[in-house]
Amino acid sequence: MNRDNMLSRITDKSTIWDIVIIGGGATGIGAAIEAASRGYKVALFEMGDFGQGTSSRSTKLIHGGVRYLQHGNVSLVLEALKERGLLLQNAPHLVHNLPFIVPVYDWWESPFYGIGLKLYDILAGKHGFGKSKLLSKEETIKHIPTVETDGLRGGVIYYDGQFDDARLIINMAETAAEQGAAVLNYIEVTGLIKKSDGFTAGVKITDMETNKSYDISSKVIINATGVFADAVRHLDDPKSTPIIRPSQGVHIVLNKEFLPGNSAIMVPHTDDGRVLFAIPWHDRIIVGTTDTPVEEVTVEPRPFKEEIDFLLEHAARYLTKDPTKEDVLSIFAGLRPLVNLGGEENTADISRDHTVHISHSGLITIAGGKWTTYRNMAEDTINQAAILGCLDETPSVSEKLPIHGYHQHAHQFGDLSIYGSDAPKLQNLLHENPKYKEQLHPKMKYLTGEVIWAVRNEMARTADDFLSRRTRALLLDAKVSLEMAPKVIDLMAKELGRKKSWKREQLKKYSEMAKGYSLH
Repeated sequence: MNRDNMLSRITDKSTIWDIVIIGGGATGIGAAIEAASRGYKVALFEMGDFGQGTSSRSTKLIHGGVRYLQHGNVSLVLEALKERGLLLQNAPHLVHNLPFIVPVYDWWESPFYGIGLKLYDILAGKHGFGKSKLLSKEETIKHIPTVETDGLRGGVIYYDGQFDDARLIINMAETAAEQGAAVLNYIEVTGLIKKSDGFTAGVKITDMETNKSYDISSKVIINATGVFADAVRHLDDPKSTPIIRPSQGVHIVLNKEFLPGNSAIMVPHTDDGRVLFAIPWHDRIIVGTTDTPVEEVTVEPRPFKEEIDFLLEHAARYLTKDPTKEDVLSIFAGLRPLVNLGGEENTADISRDHTVHISHSGLITIAGGKWTTYRNMAEDTINQAAILGCLDETPSVSEKLPIHGYHQHAHQFGDLSIYGSDAPKLQNLLHENPKYKEQLHPKMKYLTGEVIWAVRNEMARTADDFLSRRTRALLLDAKVSLEMAPKVIDLMAKELGRKKSWKREQLKKYSEMAKGYSLH
């Protein structure tokens, strides 16, 4: 992907796009893939970086949602389990199978959870990731050597999917581009263009890098901005009633020693009624998540003290070594764009189903849903957009469309496995200059050449883009990522042709932001 090339396409005044999508998270980029693969002319604009918001701050699970089964939402579980199977099929370099252990401490838990997880297996059908079964105390400890053994009776094992969310977003953006879509980051939609009859006819945009503004014509506008969806709806109609009820989810990141091995822990019921996970990921452990209603939506949400305390307290209940604040390598918060049409008080009770809303002016808003079901959400949205925009009806092909980077044996590329089929090209780049093979930091496996690759091929424009989403350094260890930042900024400045003032500004911005990911 090349941003300059994309920009020249969208600034061609003679082009009338079939569909313009606002928002470059999983939902927006999923819609871009869906529309472009059907042959529609598609442009997507993201105010920040692809996946900068909610989509890069998930629990890193591609799952049916055991919790939704508890709530009786079988249709959502069925949909998610099918989509989980399709994601493993279409992006095997980033999605893989992960065993989960439910530790059992009361006599009734084994049959209770065992039956529930058998139903989970049955609902998955041909898309199943493995059969659940009851475990003895000894088998449970073998899977989870650091599980709290005091009172432990045994466990239940089941299987779900894990992925790297931000890496998948980048590969999805590349997929959309390969299908013909123009996808651009750091483009703000500042207004909607309407015809005399009040119907939407395009968008006003500003390039955040140059401050230049443009008018873009389009037959249909899709609002896929997640927690910011109401702000775009307000651009369309200042009197619109808010539909988004944001909820904050927080995760803490610990060293692998707290949970060695390749199995995750799932706690079905915490003090606030949520499911809690402790998951191995990129040689670290992620513990999450919380569900805290918030009033204000921001690009960089910050965890509350009580959320951190909650996670540490619950982790201590199930691990032999109790983690403290000093053990937390990084902490990240994300905002769920829940659609509250039923007036529920508790955000944990709000359905994770998606909603497609069409305003009087024809603005389509897609909101709600969950990461796993992004493709299904996109298909539903583009079906509606095709009708609204009087576009030629064409069938969806996304179920069998491989995501960019598709490779069935990516593990053979070692530390570069997340690049999938791009790994050999990246290896060629690394051979061009001996310095490209140098590690950016002794405590991280990321290489100097990956910065060059990210700028040239993955539209990385800032230090945050590279350290947070092209790699996951910020989430894995905030302090180490800060120490990497000056070198990363130097390399990016050279590639992008930036001046010293840009470098100073980048270091200041990244330093301020990264401090919010650390407790030290």
